[in-house]
Amino acid sequence: MQRRLSDYLIISFKGLAMGAADAVPGVSGGTIAFISGIYEELINTISNINMSLFKTLFTNGIKEFWKDLNGNFLLSLLLGIIISFVSFMRLAKYLLEYHPVLIWSFFFGLIVASIYFVGKQINKWRLATILALIFGAIVAFYISKLPSMTTNENPWFLFFAGAIAICAMILPGISGSFILIILGAYKTLSDAIHDIDLNKIIIFTGGAIVGLLSFSHILKWLFKHYHNITLALLTGFIFGSLNKVWPWKKTLTWHTDSKGIEVPLLQESVSPFSFSGDNQLAFALILMLLGFLTIFILERLGSKK
Repeated sequence: MQRRLSDYLIISFKGLAMGAADAVPGVSGGTIAFISGIYEELINTISNINMSLFKTLFTNGIKEFWKDLNGNFLLSLLLGIIISFVSFMRLAKYLLEYHPVLIWSFFFGLIVASIYFVGKQINKWRLATILALIFGAIVAFYISKLPSMTTNENPWFLFFAGAIAICAMILPGISGSFILIILGAYKTLSDAIHDIDLNKIIIFTGGAIVGLLSFSHILKWLFKHYHNITLALLTGFIFGSLNKVWPWKKTLTWHTDSKGIEVPLLQESVSPFSFSGDNQLAFALILMLLGFLTIFILERLGSKK
């Protein structure tokens, strides 16, 4: 498709939103991609990266290769994602530590709106579609209840974590950052980014590339052959993830990290009125509404693919 410079700037903006979402454990950049109207193009573009594409590079030149790659789209999107993810990860860590209720409130509103916008694209409801929705919700809810593993800095494990997390990042409703926490790799990666540890970053990126290229083919096939069921499954994933982003939590167990600091291990959702600290209810509701409205803006931008 023919795009103008302004179109690529909008794609980069969508990438910024995806990167910011993926930096927050519990929020999925895949959800943002879906709502903003670029999800299937992204999956198709990634799945088309294969050996025949590289043959085009040598036989027809870089111009044809770049065109077949959908390079302008990928470059615009990746620039936004990388810039946002790297910069927002630090901010996310600060907000999660000092203003958890407020940041979770914003993303809770965002995800509630996402359920509606993804679900409304299902044009035919059948038993299989309903079952896929329920299954997706159960899986995502179960994942949100899993405790995190201890930090692991083994290179092979970091490669594996990259492959698994990137699959989650492109699935609406499944948070790649939260998967990294469960695997015990979130802190390792965030420290590597903070310290510019290129060795760990390259290993993680290698795993992510392998996982992304493999998983995108599965998603492309599912969308082609089971479009409504796949949409229902993804809607279920988003719905099930609400437990993770509920703003008011009660910590059940703690664990001590590598710096000797106690951090929550297991938490459960509680009513804002039984929350032990300041529930910040008024600000939380405002931010929920803001998150909800953000999806409307992204959905409007989705018409500009």
